[in-house]
Amino acid sequence: MPETKATGGRFIVFEGPDGAGKSVQATRLARSLEDDGRAITLTREPGGTRLGEQVRAILLDPGPVARGPAADALLFNAARSQLVPEVIRPALERGDIVVCDRYATSTMAYQGYGSGVDRGVLATIESWVTGGLVPDLVILIDVPVEVGLARRGAGTVAEQTRFEDSERHDLDFHERVREGYLEMARNSPAQWVLINGDASEDAVARDVRRVAEAFLAR
Repeated sequence: MPETKATGGRFIVFEGPDGAGKSVQATRLARSLEDDGRAITLTREPGGTRLGEQVRAILLDPGPVARGPAADALLFNAARSQLVPEVIRPALERGDIVVCDRYATSTMAYQGYGSGVDRGVLATIESWVTGGLVPDLVILIDVPVEVGLARRGAGTVAEQTRFEDSERHDLDFHERVREGYLEMARNSPAQWVLINGDASEDAVARDVRRVAEAFLAR
């Protein structure tokens, strides 16, 4: 299925390895733009719908349930298949700026680059479940793997997910994920913007706002 861009609104996606701070930055940008009087829809993956939140609980549960990367990829895409038609497309059609914390590029990074699921197969599934919808802008918050995992490890136990479980997802896995993100950014420089996340939250927020304003002015 050919790629389609947002109609009416703008579609901004935040990506990054674990501990990069993208969720905080997505929320800060959405609130900042809303304060300016812009119509904003803030959502997340997996999640954003009733089904999506149920799938999220399954996917991120740190418990010992055995599940392979192909099953993960299919579950992420199941949640995505509900989020796009139920939340993202309607918001774009009414002219909102949609800010999404992760999108299909996360599945490509984690299950494709990180876990070795065939990336061609993932791209085909992605195109099918999203109807070919791609972001107008991907903001990649990048940090070294050790920095990101240390941040996650310093959080509460409730914040930990199975993707921070070192027995199932070791340092090499996270390095592959990060390199996957960087490769996707290099391959699509008109769509992706790289921001150094190894700085204070306020400094990163200023960089994000600058990038977003330049994009929205186009």
